[in-house]
Amino acid sequence: MGAVGLIALWAALFLAGHFILSSDAVRGAIVGAVGEQPFRGIYSLVALGTFIPLIYVFGHHKHAGAMLWYLRDVAPIRWLVWLMMLVALIMWVASLITPNPVALGAPDNLTPRGILKLTRHPGFVAFAIFGFAHMLMNGWAGDLVFFGTFPALGIFGGLHQDHRKLRSIGERYRRFVEQTSFMPGAALLSGRQHFDPAEDVPWLGILIGTVLTIVLVAVHPWAFGGHPLG
Repeated sequence: MGAVGLIALWAALFLAGHFILSSDAVRGAIVGAVGEQPFRGIYSLVALGTFIPLIYVFGHHKHAGAMLWYLRDVAPIRWLVWLMMLVALIMWVASLITPNPVALGAPDNLTPRGILKLTRHPGFVAFAIFGFAHMLMNGWAGDLVFFGTFPALGIFGGLHQDHRKLRSIGERYRRFVEQTSFMPGAALLSGRQHFDPAEDVPWLGILIGTVLTIVLVAVHPWAFGGHPLG
């Protein structure tokens, strides 16, 4: 098996572990047998057990395969990529501050607030933007497979969670979905949500995300390679 195929294999195992374990049938069977907390431990072990080898294989086969595009010398694209990373980091931090209520056990109050008015899955969206940004800067086949794992997890993970929670929670989550959007800004543009600058702007997320972006710009060539996002 070539380097690109090896990266694809571990990427597929990583994604399969997430989606299979979180499916209703498999999750229900494991939780019924060992309980909720042990299931979360198993889920985390499977995720780490596939993600760490994926990182290892990619680290040893960086830029493997055919080069499909090379945009690193295009200044507007580089600035776009850093802007995407800024947005991704802000959304990721904001998702930790104001998580999707299903992550809190789906409390009675599913009223959207803060970043959830922009997208009900800010964490998943952050993963997707992170992956797309790196795909722009890394046009080699192996790199595209590796970084494409993150949009796949972000997009299909969010859709999968919606479908699973609609079945398990029912009408309360259906109303939450109707009031929000997965695509960032769609609920605001359609008038389903109204952003209150005084209450909904994730100022702490913006601050921390901006600081993280500045740090990333500084350390990226040293920590991950000679070229930013490369």
